Amino acid sequence: MTQLDDDTLADDALADTGGFDVDDWSRLKPFTGAVATLEDVQARRAVFALADTEDAHVLAMDLPQPLIWWEDDGEQAAVAVQAEVHTGDDGEPMEVLGLILPDGGSAVALLDDVDLVDDTDPTWRGLVENAVDAADADRDD
Repeated sequence: MTQLDDDTLADDALADTGGFDVDDWSRLKPFTGAVATLEDVQARRAVFALADTEDAHVLAMDLPQPLIWWEDDGEQAAVAVQAEVHTGDDGEPMEVLGLILPDGGSAVALLDDVDLVDDTDPTWRGLVENAVDAADADRDD
């Protein structure tokens, strides 16, 4: 779907470093038990809140969940910290995930656009390590 600005990140999900690596992703705190509101996003408890949908409910899934997100620029490692189902005007349900990226950014993606993986998945680990290395290089400049 889209990548969000840093000011929409789930504060508890960021902890101390603003992102995660292959060894500490499980410390990210998920937003569960309710459909997020704008107030949850503004308070940095949730990544997203969707308006103008019907029958919104929490998507039953273990969170946080490592995944590979297939976006326009290719594959990217992320961790899902929020999962909801929303029905749009067309009556079709959308399974929507709030993601935290290794560099601390956040994004919103459809479940159809990700592959759920285990944290031992070599592709996911490589994508995380490359993203962390790139973020470190950007800070050094």
